[in-house]
Amino acid sequence: MEKVVVLGTGPAGLTAAIYLARANMKPVVIEGDQPGGQLTLTTEVENFPGFPNGVMGPELMENMRKQAERFGAEFKRGWVTNIDLSKKPFRLDVSGIGEIETESLILSTGASAKLLNIPGEKQNIGRGVSTCATCDGFFFRGKKVIIVGGGDSAMEEANFLTKFASEVIIVHRRDELRASKIMQDRARENAKISWKLNKTPLEVMAGENGVTGLKVKNNETNEEEIIETDGIFVAIGHKPNTSFLNGQIDTDETGYINVVPGTTETNVPGVFACGDVQDKKYRQAITAAGTGCMAALDAERYLEGNAVHDWSQSS
Repeated sequence: MEKVVVLGTGPAGLTAAIYLARANMKPVVIEGDQPGGQLTLTTEVENFPGFPNGVMGPELMENMRKQAERFGAEFKRGWVTNIDLSKKPFRLDVSGIGEIETESLILSTGASAKLLNIPGEKQNIGRGVSTCATCDGFFFRGKKVIIVGGGDSAMEEANFLTKFASEVIIVHRRDELRASKIMQDRARENAKISWKLNKTPLEVMAGENGVTGLKVKNNETNEEEIIETDGIFVAIGHKPNTSFLNGQIDTDETGYINVVPGTTETNVPGVFACGDVQDKKYRQAITAAGTGCMAALDAERYLEGNAVHDWSQSS
């Protein structure tokens, strides 16, 4: 039986692993199908403290992993196929590993950005296609960019990008936006923002140096056109990776895990959540890392008073 298992290896999970390992908790960290999380899909990260010249996303995550391993964290590659949180110890069925029993559990499985699933999109993530304006907007200073989406987050990101870009074009497949009136008005009043409504994205166009345009179809006439651009920001929402929990943890209506305010505690004692799986507001590497630290400390305090196994006899 393990003291603590961490699910996920983004900034939250790896930070939790570092803190737990330094506290001699010997965490077992389960890597899913995308070790390192969303940062492995980005190129240069310039807003993570401590790197004045920036750092490549994959390099940052690899260094965090090495730091956790240095203190004794154990990493295993697998995918949770079944989970039982109804009694202690918790039981996890992990593909390629088998059954794991643990006294406590940290959920840091993140949230996946919804993509358009059109040709050229995935191939150009980090080469002009982005799912995070606050992460990558700086790289498009003085350039022309497209935001795809019609909700509040799309309007917010469009306004944010006007701080850097020379022009921001909002592309949406409907005539009407889903965004609240105040967010729509704010975008419409911004002179740098223009509109391409009732247009369906068909393909991301790119050359040797990255994105060059977005092919769209006019939904009324079926005519196709290519909108020239230096960057495409996909802002159609995120999906928290919580389906594997099968309703055993309280979530909001969109699937994000509910935690006790000011903590990482879930409705199940001994189960903690950190990172984007419980954060639909900030979604930054640094905030995820901060909640990873919180989860490790919360788990450590929990085990001090609720351990089922006498670890002093087996350490």
